[in-house]
Amino acid sequence: MLDNIRIKATAKTPEVSFNYDKGELEIIGRSIPENSYQFYEQLLSWLDTYATAPKDKTTVVFKLEYFNTSSSMYILSILKKIEKIYNAGYATQVKWFYESEDEDMLQTGEDLRQVVKMPVEMIEIDENA
Repeated sequence: MLDNIRIKATAKTPEVSFNYDKGELEIIGRSIPENSYQFYEQLLSWLDTYATAPKDKTTVVFKLEYFNTSSSMYILSILKKIEKIYNAGYATQVKWFYESEDEDMLQTGEDLRQVVKMPVEMIEIDENA
């Protein structure tokens, strides 16, 4: 049995919720950690274990307002691990949220979608709504 991960958001790190029982993984907020390796390595390690016995459906939510270059490498690594689960025949849903005014976050999501060979849903958030 895999323990869930809950990390509260800080000024430099996103809120993280990896729920094994529900097969729901969320990363929300800003990701500019002092040490990206230290922050993300535990998430990648968790995903390696999760991938050995994934739920029938895995939902991954990225709702990032900003992240730095080193974080982007880890976000791609997370997507690569989810892609392996998808390729193994499990239902996966990846949702990439971006604010309607944020062209950069939309473009980043589009770029990541080109790299991984699985569906990534782009979801626009209207921050004025």
